[in-house]
Amino acid sequence: MQRLSDLRDELEPWVALEHRVADALELAALGDESLIEELRHEAEEVENRLEKLEFRLLFSGPYDRNDAFLAIHAGAGGTDAQDFAEMLLRMYLRWAESHGYKTDLVDRLYGEEAGIKRATVAVSGPYAYGYLRAERGVHRLVRLSPFDAAHRRHTSFTLVEVWPDLPEAASVHINPDDLKIETFRSSSAGGQHMQKNETAVRITHLPTGIIVTCQNERSQAQNRETALRVLRARLMEMEEEKRQRELAEIKGKHVEAAWGHQIRSYVLHPYQMVKDHRTGYEAGNTQAVLDGELDAFMEAYLKSALWEGGNGAWTNNR
Repeated sequence: MQRLSDLRDELEPWVALEHRVADALELAALGDESLIEELRHEAEEVENRLEKLEFRLLFSGPYDRNDAFLAIHAGAGGTDAQDFAEMLLRMYLRWAESHGYKTDLVDRLYGEEAGIKRATVAVSGPYAYGYLRAERGVHRLVRLSPFDAAHRRHTSFTLVEVWPDLPEAASVHINPDDLKIETFRSSSAGGQHMQKNETAVRITHLPTGIIVTCQNERSQAQNRETALRVLRARLMEMEEEKRQRELAEIKGKHVEAAWGHQIRSYVLHPYQMVKDHRTGYEAGNTQAVLDGELDAFMEAYLKSALWEGGNGAWTNNR
């Protein structure tokens, strides 16, 4: 029933567009010159709608419709990298908000001086994973460091990971005996405790060594459930890669968040530019990008992945 509902949702916009075109053609057949402007406007609207629907065809992966988990890890660059990680967290939250997506901050570990060392966000909405998979990789920031007394130019790096949020039915089996579950107090910036009770949860999957932490929910049970969702997504990824490598690019090959691995650069000095090194797409309004205007970068990546793959774009999409 869920599959049927998904297919209906995918088909209905095309049927509606087809009816819209048929109605416009009927009006045009009347030969009434007073309708020319109305028909010209309708043709533009139809063309814009068609472009959007055609772009949706790029989301051909089995999990592109799914919600997503997005993880950010500060890399090389010390405090600047941790500050950059927080800038990216804000950027993705702004992007999600502009698309009407719901976000839940699953985990966040603050840096000692500023920024964050890591954060994990659950993003819920149609095609959340389809869009966000374009963001996985190392991001690079070049700027005059606000943490350098001499105000010198610094380069810092942050790693972004993305996984689809998988339904229970599609998940791998998790043996409770394979889990080490620890609880601790949720903490905020500066090390102050948000709660006196141990509501935060850390789950270690002993066979693989995967560690998942969740401390954003109010109760220990909610944190445990969310942490298991993240663990399920990561185990699914590992199982599929090992079995037939069908999901080899869900997170991509692990790379160090440092020189030589970046997919995108954010240059704030000596000039202003954001450039994606995979597609060559760039934008001069760096503040707009950091405020969440990412669609053009995502679309450029998805189109390039399809183009490079040709008929084999299925692999790139995944």
